[in-house]
Parts: sequence; structure tokens; C-alpha cells
Amino acid sequence: MSISKQPTFTVSAYSEPVFIRIHGKANYLNCNTFREFMEKMLRAKKQRFAIDFTHCTGMDSTFLGILAGIAIDLREQSKLGTLLVCNLSERNRELICNLGLQALLSIDTQIALTEDDGQETPLENTDVTSARRVLEAHQNLIQANSQNAAKFQDVVAFLKNQLSSNT
Repeated sequence: MSISKQPTFTVSAYSEPVFIRIHGKANYLNCNTFREFMEKMLRAKKQRFAIDFTHCTGMDSTFLGILAGIAIDLREQSKLGTLLVCNLSERNRELICNLGLQALLSIDTQIALTEDDGQETPLENTDVTSARRVLEAHQNLIQANSQNAAKFQDVVAFLKNQLSSNT
């Protein structure tokens, strides 16, 4: 059995907008490096981002919480900031809309992004998973839409309990 070496995220940090392409499933196991990259871009005062979901096979709530946090930070940083998500499958669009994130993100199904949209670099995935980061991601979802509190109250309570018992 061969294991695919294809990266989960490829980025073009110097394009305008900053371009990210997702390959495979975006979840708590592999999104820490994506979050770190986006935080670095925000510190560098980047204001426009386009994320291509053509090859994204699914997302979990931790990844969606990271997207929400980035969108919130971007809005606080600049009124001109945009976080465009494009080429969403029906299921991925449903996940975003069910959590009310469409109010924070720009969604475009008609954009045609090509492999030539800037020089892409794979982000190396780290195996670091932290209860604190997962908790922050879920708190971002609640901040983005207060109706998400009921959906994630058990996850938040579990993670807070886990963190308090480890200190």
C-alpha cells in the first residue's frame, strides 16, 4: 500500500491575493500549520486571501473554527480585508453555512483558479495537536455565531476540563 505524499495545503504567499489550495481533508490533525501560516500572513499585514476547496474532501469543526478566527482577526485588522472561499463542494458549503460562517467569508463558486496562480509551496504538516488550539477554534465558531454555542457546548466543556486537569 502506498501512502500519498501530496501535501494537505499548498500556498502562494507572495501572490495577490494570498492563495491557498486544500488537498484532502482539512481537520484537527493537519490544520495547525495552516493556522500558523495564516497568522504569519496577518502579522505581515496581508489583507486578501483566496482559499481553493476544489480538492478538499471535507472539513471538521476545528478547521472551520480556525477559518472563523482568521476572518474575525482580518476584519479587526482591516475593513478592506477579504477571505474568499471558492470552489466549495455542496457538502463543504453546507458545513460553512450551517455554522453561520457565510457572514464572515466571501463565497464564490464561479471563480476559476488555475495551477499557475502564483508559485505554490507545500506547508509541512506537523503532528502537533493541542487541546488549547482545538478549544480556541471552537470558541471562534461560537464568537462567529452565538447559535453555535449549543452545537459545541459539550466539546468546549470537555476541552476546558481536559486543560484544567492537565495544569
